[in-house]
Amino acid sequence: METIGQLLKDKGPDVWTIGPDASVYDGIEMMAAKGVGALVVTDGGRPVGIISERDYARKVVLKDRSSRDTKIAEIMTGRVLYASPDQTVEEGLSMMTEKRVRHLPVMDGEKLVGIVSIGDLVKAIIAEQQQMISQLEQYISG
Repeated sequence: METIGQLLKDKGPDVWTIGPDASVYDGIEMMAAKGVGALVVTDGGRPVGIISERDYARKVVLKDRSSRDTKIAEIMTGRVLYASPDQTVEEGLSMMTEKRVRHLPVMDGEKLVGIVSIGDLVKAIIAEQQQMISQLEQYISG
């Protein structure tokens, strides 16, 4: 079973962060520029929340708020689930499914070392299953 740490080695450790006092507009602009759906909100280098496109849609657009005048801290999700690099991909996916979250920052102790999306985890599980199928086919035909 692949661990989240192994997945990050393949995916890369890039994690984009923003401060809680930045505007929502700046956050959305950064997400678009980086091609990501969420940013980890940090204060003094420590994660304090997460902001996603879903937060934007539900807490700014639907409430007719201004993204330039609204601070990240006002709409971010403050209670964030974290994974550790030694957790399996399956454990991460189970946690995300149960808690209905789509992004999971990865913490190694007190250090933010990456972020995984539900898509990253599903892709890793599918690749692992395809490899197992291939091995079984070779065994049967061999």
